[in-house]
Amino acid sequence: MIEKKDITLEKAVLIGVVTRDQNEEQSREYLDELEFLTYTAGGEVLKRFTQKMDMPNPKTFIGSGKMEDVQNYIKDNDISTAIFDDELSAAQERNISKILECKVLDRTNLILDIFAQRAQTSYARTQVELAQCEYLLPRLKGMWTHLERQKGGIGMRGPGETEIETDRRIVRDKIALLKSKIKTIDKQMAVQRGNRGKMVRVALVGYTNVGKSTLMNIVSKSNVFAENKLFATLDTTVRKVVIQNLPFLLTDTVGFIRKLPTQLIESFKSTLDEVREADLLLHVVDISHPNFEEHIESVNKILGEIDSSNKPTIMVFNKIDAYQPEPFDDDDLITERTSIHYSLDEWKNTWMNRVGNNALFISALNKKNLDTFKKRVYDEVREIHVTRFPYNHFLYPDYTVEEEE
Repeated sequence: MIEKKDITLEKAVLIGVVTRDQNEEQSREYLDELEFLTYTAGGEVLKRFTQKMDMPNPKTFIGSGKMEDVQNYIKDNDISTAIFDDELSAAQERNISKILECKVLDRTNLILDIFAQRAQTSYARTQVELAQCEYLLPRLKGMWTHLERQKGGIGMRGPGETEIETDRRIVRDKIALLKSKIKTIDKQMAVQRGNRGKMVRVALVGYTNVGKSTLMNIVSKSNVFAENKLFATLDTTVRKVVIQNLPFLLTDTVGFIRKLPTQLIESFKSTLDEVREADLLLHVVDISHPNFEEHIESVNKILGEIDSSNKPTIMVFNKIDAYQPEPFDDDDLITERTSIHYSLDEWKNTWMNRVGNNALFISALNKKNLDTFKKRVYDEVREIHVTRFPYNHFLYPDYTVEEEE
């Protein structure tokens, strides 16, 4: 362990691969994200290891030579945790643990651990525990010898096990119990959604850490927890919002991420019902992130998986105050000018131009362009509302710009 700013952090190394399906640039970006995940979970990354190979080694994920490098570094630097960027099989995890003699986690385990830390309500904790149990079941053999885990820290929160066969029965029974509990809560939440009447529902969706909760706080004048860490918000928050005199419901949802564990998508499906039942989606994007286009693709993929990709959507490009294009020298005859050099105005003339007035550029933190944002949301909600209540349209006049607070 090392201490930084009065917080004890676990010393960790990251391991990734460059393959036919994942080039060097993608691998570096995934490891950047994995490092942020590690920091969010309470770890400090001291070194990264990458290896080029056609496909991961089925026994140890990486080759024997690279594994020896990792092993030596871990011993020499007293590293407590090795984190792999892709999901490891039960056999790979056992083999690697024997070689490295330290805690071995994969990306899925790390994300599950962050969810375990961040879950605040009984419902969120139940969903996370179900995902952990489903992840744990095929990996019971040789992992622990007690019902409760002895090691603490990253990846060690959640259920444990005793002897292997008894353990499997215990975990299966636990999974059945948790599914039953979630089903009961789902019914209660469905009743709550039904009790909200026919108000127009707007849902904030997007990649994790793009500023959804900050935007929620400003628009709804509420105090939803927001932090510059991944998965700061797990529990769905619904607030009644009034713009001009038009009321609607605004929902803040859990952030998405690439390589999101299947177990989490399954166990959080009921939370994502808020997205399914929304009339309008506000897809929030961190435009200051160098790979925001990939983030958009990841979110759209998950929206497709939950049958929500065809809903009316407004693209909200947030954090324009933090956007910094890479400088480009017009006299440079070697370097090719690409999208990393685009100004915001140039971006607006790319595929974003086809999105038309459904592409908004704001800074939620600095309250920049929020009047434009509110007007666009108002217009869309008003159109949905008038369609639903055709005799009430005279109650809602055209939007007029008000002074921001």
